[in-house]
Amino acid sequence: MRKFAFAFLFALAATLALSACNKAPQADQSAQTAQATKPTDPTDMKGWKTYLSQIVQANMQGIQNTPYMYFIPAGDDAETVAARGRTQDTLNGVVATTVLPGNMIAAGGPDSGKTAEALITAFKNAQPGSFKGVVVLFVGNAADKDNVKQAVAPSGAEFRFAQM
Repeated sequence: MRKFAFAFLFALAATLALSACNKAPQADQSAQTAQATKPTDPTDMKGWKTYLSQIVQANMQGIQNTPYMYFIPAGDDAETVAARGRTQDTLNGVVATTVLPGNMIAAGGPDSGKTAEALITAFKNAQPGSFKGVVVLFVGNAADKDNVKQAVAPSGAEFRFAQM
């Protein structure tokens, strides 16, 4: 249950951050935004969510709606594996039912490989061409980029990559 609370807080923080962006002029926004740094501790949930929200915010060009954001936790303890499984199920469901054009699916977390695996798994069942006009943002390492891009390509989504 605690992991759901983290996911909710992440989505809420991103929504608030994005709504605040719409109120400030573009030039003022970059001057006012403090740059969050990449956390070194994979268990620093608040730090990771702040960092990832900032990356999603910077990649919102052409997006008209609040993005679907997925935080993929790192770790192999039973609680983290269960949380990743729940996130995977949610991501699979969103991809299976498709997303309307003008939206974004963004995924990131402390372990780029696990984030890549989550996106690859979710897009295995996407219908060809069903994501035209949708952006998929993978926040991870360059080593995982091409595998995720290949998995997303048949869906017709615009693939974006942000280096962690």
